Amino acid sequence: MTSSPIRFVPGGRKALRDWRDDTKPLLKVDDLHVEFRTREGVAKAINGVSFDLAEGETLAILGESGSGKSVTAQAIMGIIDTPPGYVTGGRVEYYGTDLLAMPEKERQSVRGAQIAMIFQDSLSALNPVLPVGWQIAEMMRIHWGMNKSDAMTRAVSLMERVRIPGAAQRVNAFPHQFSGGMRQRIMIAMAIALDPAVLIADEPTTALDVTVQAQIMRLLEELQDERQMGLILITHDLGVVADVADRIAVMYAGRIVETGGIYDAYAAPSHAYTRGLLDSIPRHDQKGETLYAIGGLPPSLTRIPAGCAFNPRCRYATDDCRVGAPPPLVEVRPSQWSACLHAEEVIADAQR
Repeated sequence: MTSSPIRFVPGGRKALRDWRDDTKPLLKVDDLHVEFRTREGVAKAINGVSFDLAEGETLAILGESGSGKSVTAQAIMGIIDTPPGYVTGGRVEYYGTDLLAMPEKERQSVRGAQIAMIFQDSLSALNPVLPVGWQIAEMMRIHWGMNKSDAMTRAVSLMERVRIPGAAQRVNAFPHQFSGGMRQRIMIAMAIALDPAVLIADEPTTALDVTVQAQIMRLLEELQDERQMGLILITHDLGVVADVADRIAVMYAGRIVETGGIYDAYAAPSHAYTRGLLDSIPRHDQKGETLYAIGGLPPSLTRIPAGCAFNPRCRYATDDCRVGAPPPLVEVRPSQWSACLHAEEVIADAQR
């Protein structure tokens, strides 16, 4: 599809009403492929990822470091550095419009205004030499043409909304003058400044203590509920999203290996990798016991094993798992999809 005659104007999602196709999902990723061309070879970071996101829905994308979660988010946002990264196939549709086919100037109008992202390292993402209020206000000045005074007033309001104490007094403070949790709240304020329809949170609780993690997750849940945003949570911590997400997509070696409703997946995972991640979560009834860990390491993306990429680390693996193409996602239970040849066995073990 060629780019549509979309005119992005002040008003965030309200500006979508006159052009969007309500018969299409809010966001649809279809057969996405991304690779990085390096001296060591071609790293196939994303290998046919597909999912969709509805208005008001929260999707958690889970997996270890290197599974492709953040690269998927960067491809959606259009911020992959080229070279060495290249989107080599697939579509990213926003209300039916393929963002990958848009000219860069139009794509810039979508980025931040319609689809926003919270980055995992708030200290690196924020400019250290500019006041936080200036950085928040810049969003409104650039996209909406607000004057400086009105933009700063809205910046204070946004800081208050994400519960930064004394926002009016701290609007001219610098990032290093805030704690990690407060910096993350500033990143959230920047992300919601233009009332986006989609919010992507990439490891939003990294390096925060447990209490602050819970506060940040509650804040995201509140904002998502009041604004009916589609929310994508990217994390390696299954415990963080257990009470927030509606669905999960588990990634391994650049592929989605399991997807479905969060309660079904947590109660009875259908892929051996998901089972391993869940078994790795510390539980209160394991005091004094050795914590479970998945053996081995994720594969190099330049040398992904044949068959199921998880087979060298899998307790269920058989010879069929080690040959041919990766298993496709198949529906193993209503609304639960797995790319595991032994899904039924994995489910049965979890239910025992």
